[in-house]
Amino acid sequence: MTDTLPDAALDQLFRTARTHNAFAGQIDDATLHRLYDLAKLGPTEANACPARFVFVRSREAKEKLGPALSEGNFEKTMAAPVTVIVGHDLRFYDKLPVLFPHADAKSWFEGSPEARLERVALRGSSMQTAYLILAARALGLDTGPMTGFDNDKVDAAFFTGTPVRSNILINLGRGDPSATYPRLPRLSFDEAARIE
Repeated sequence: MTDTLPDAALDQLFRTARTHNAFAGQIDDATLHRLYDLAKLGPTEANACPARFVFVRSREAKEKLGPALSEGNFEKTMAAPVTVIVGHDLRFYDKLPVLFPHADAKSWFEGSPEARLERVALRGSSMQTAYLILAARALGLDTGPMTGFDNDKVDAAFFTGTPVRSNILINLGRGDPSATYPRLPRLSFDEAARIE
């Protein structure tokens, strides 16, 4: 990778991209597959790929999700064409013989304390959430990530009987720019970073 992306691409991914609160449009299955196929390529620890994605689109699925949402996130989530539940699989290591075949990476995690598995899985799924947001923006979709929901209710509705736990929700669609808030400040380089 030697070429810098053009300013228009950097704008779409970062500078002018916003967290949206109102959505319209439709998102078909092919677009959701393209979205996942881009997001899955980002790196994770030992290529563990612990994120699990539920694309909530049907009325029935939205009704299952609704009771878990905070009051401020309910209406926009019900109206969004798709809401992605990003979860993390606490048994991510079961896939490592396929995902990391050149070493016995499964043995690095199997039998570990739950706190360690939670830390690795949550960290990896959070990274994959960021990849999903950037992939959505690259495909021309707007996003509205949020953590204002009851994890236990989401887990009961969508992950009962599995080792998957919810992490973040992301609304997807065509955002209404008039419903965004002014961009909030960010820390300067000197406030958040240093070069040693």
